[in-house]
Amino acid sequence: MIELSCHCGQIRLEVSRLPDFIHECNCTLCSKSGARWAYFHPSEVHVAGEARGYSREDKADPAAEIHFCPKCGATTHFRLTASAALKYGDTLMGANMRLASEQDLAGIELRYPDGQAWSGEGEFGYLREPRVLGREPTSG
Repeated sequence: MIELSCHCGQIRLEVSRLPDFIHECNCTLCSKSGARWAYFHPSEVHVAGEARGYSREDKADPAAEIHFCPKCGATTHFRLTASAALKYGDTLMGANMRLASEQDLAGIELRYPDGQAWSGEGEFGYLREPRVLGREPTSG
């Protein structure tokens, strides 16, 4: 289990397992919110505390609503919007792994999807090779 919290501790997340990988996306929403997302089934994440939500206003039908602490402003997690949950099923939730210690995430692959170029359909393209957290990058 991993325990995450916002800076002030008002919002706390308990995640039942380590993530398979983490995304550090470069889209405007992810980069401006400072998130590194790991993906889970909603049943694997317990959220305590009252968060505020925000969905992109530049998309006609945004798929995700990010949640953040109303006191300290830290981005904590995302949930699918109601329309996305109807379309895909309520099977995905994101937790911001920037709220965890990198030592707790050692050995997990950090990937860099090109969210700015993603159409919203299909697979992401990636900006560069992934790195494994807790290991120093090798110079070549």
